[in-house]
Amino acid sequence: MQFGEKPVYLCCGCTDMRKSINGLMTLVQHSFSLDPFVDALFVFCNRSRDRLKILEWDGDGFWLYFKRLERGHFRWPSSDEETTMTLNSEELSCLIDGARLEKKLRRSEVLEHNIS
Repeated sequence: MQFGEKPVYLCCGCTDMRKSINGLMTLVQHSFSLDPFVDALFVFCNRSRDRLKILEWDGDGFWLYFKRLERGHFRWPSSDEETTMTLNSEELSCLIDGARLEKKLRRSEVLEHNIS
């Protein structure tokens, strides 16, 4: 997925995925202390790290992107480290594709075989 060269603000820790655009806008204002109407992406993840939402203002309305993994999970920073992080679009793509890459890189365990 390509998002261009917009700044990306990641909400560390978990977010209630029942929140819609208005709820996420409130989080952006209070947690990030930012204006949700800026030209940026705001990224949120749920507790089990298998769902991700991205909020984006495009000038005349909000986009809400949603991804649900069927297997695996996103590598996500905890809120103990920071409340928010800033990424670039390439780092966001790596984060989103990371679960797919992790699954692809997993190998079956090689068990020891006795040679007779």
